[in-house]
Amino acid sequence: MAEINRTIQELLIDYGGCLRDGSIPTFLKSLTREEGQLMSSSREFWDATEAVRIVNSVGFADKATTPNVGLFMSRVNAEIGSRIKKARAPSRGKRRVNTKSANQFGETQKRI
Repeated sequence: MAEINRTIQELLIDYGGCLRDGSIPTFLKSLTREEGQLMSSSREFWDATEAVRIVNSVGFADKATTPNVGLFMSRVNAEIGSRIKKARAPSRGKRRVNTKSANQFGETQKRI
């Protein structure tokens, strides 16, 4: 991708390689202003990129993985259960907020 002012075919080859490697941002950063304008105005490029995406997805379909959401769902269920338990629990009575201890009056003074 070191070439400057690549043709549509060269851009498509580079795009396909980057799509395969998962480095599309690198491909986009490598574009010059002229190449970007050429790509955006070329219907041939967009048709070819769609074909490359399809071929890429078919070629790597066996390597594609879907995320396992089982752990996430179990944590969500546990949180829901915890909130239900908290809602059913009786509320605590009011606590004594400001009680004075004997040490606040000093060790030599006694409380009256």
